[in-house]
Amino acid sequence: MPHAAIADVHAYQILDSRADATLFVEVTLDTGHKGGAAVPHGASTGRYEAQEIRDQSGLYRRGDVMRAVHVVNHLIRPVILGLDPEQQDDIDHQLIGGDGTASKHRWGANSILGVSLAVSAAAATYRNLPAYAYLNSHYSPGLPIPQMNVINGGVHADTKMPIQEFLLIPGGADSMQEAVAMGVDTYTVLKEILHQQGYRTTVGDEGGFAPEFADPREVFELLILSIERAGYRPLRDIALGIDVAASELFQNGRYAWYGHEVTAQELIDQYETWVRDYPLISIEDGLSEDAWSDWAELMREMPKHVNIVGDDIFVTNKERVMRGIQESAASAVLIKLNQFGTLTETREVIAMTHDAGWDAIVSHRSGETCDTMMVDLAIADGVRFIKAGAPQRGERVAKYNRLLLIEAMDSSLPFAGWDSERVKEQ
Repeated sequence: MPHAAIADVHAYQILDSRADATLFVEVTLDTGHKGGAAVPHGASTGRYEAQEIRDQSGLYRRGDVMRAVHVVNHLIRPVILGLDPEQQDDIDHQLIGGDGTASKHRWGANSILGVSLAVSAAAATYRNLPAYAYLNSHYSPGLPIPQMNVINGGVHADTKMPIQEFLLIPGGADSMQEAVAMGVDTYTVLKEILHQQGYRTTVGDEGGFAPEFADPREVFELLILSIERAGYRPLRDIALGIDVAASELFQNGRYAWYGHEVTAQELIDQYETWVRDYPLISIEDGLSEDAWSDWAELMREMPKHVNIVGDDIFVTNKERVMRGIQESAASAVLIKLNQFGTLTETREVIAMTHDAGWDAIVSHRSGETCDTMMVDLAIADGVRFIKAGAPQRGERVAKYNRLLLIEAMDSSLPFAGWDSERVKEQ
């Protein structure tokens, strides 16, 4: 099959799930094949993320992306016209070099990522392959365990709950179909119980319910009750996770915690208690993004079956992930496509986590679209987990439907499930 070449690139301003402006990029090849990609937007962002272009021109209250559209159409387009879309690494390095800044603030991480993903999508279309098969990998592809955010707090909801996410993790399933069904059943029962107990069932940015709770223990107890009433076993079938987003709570060396301030050690002690008392196997962003020594202490004090997940501390950045590996600051990395700007760099970080024996968790953002490239990437690179929100809201359901359809169409892909019975034995 002869090589194709990039014949055109065009960007458009569209909306994401938070009614924010975001970017859509379409790449057209000289063969007529096309590929498009929409760029997500985070409400909760780490200080070290690459910088997107977002302006206050009056079009949208939280900023528009028309300058990013201009960058793609007039600055990036001439750089990549005529290039082979299957040379993803070369194209991404052209984009990185053209921007020329460590934070990608000149061309914008959203402009660069939109082009990077659209090139890959166009190449997959040209090869007549689904994106996960086109991406391929020297790591075995497979279907990741979903992490469903079913209770929202923090900046994802208008409540006083400091913890940003409470997650259901149905790793005891034998297939993606079963895992999704387990999560949906529990989510449905959770809504029924919330109604019965007089809580509101409005949802936050990521589809989880956002009632007002006075204590995280209330949430843990409620989730366990929901799991059991749905007919499943806590931990063995469905475990729990939290995303604390602690950088949002950190100020002057302490953490704001239910009306008072606590130290890092007091937070660690709190997590230890929760792990002992509840089927909690994943703690994401439990400490602030610069507290490296505290992260290492958290790792030392947690049982081995508990994943200590870094998001804001790593921001899908190779240098920061390498430091984390060297300092044993975590055991898993949250992977967000828009955190560092190109598909190539994102995949390099996933490879680093595999090589270190850590888990990778490919994640959505609070401001999402129905684009499902993150699902194909997670499958292609054989990551262990995927965060796509609650099984509600179209932009979240799109990810679960993509997972279900790929499993139905490709029986060769194994479902991750619990690792060597490590959770079932707890």
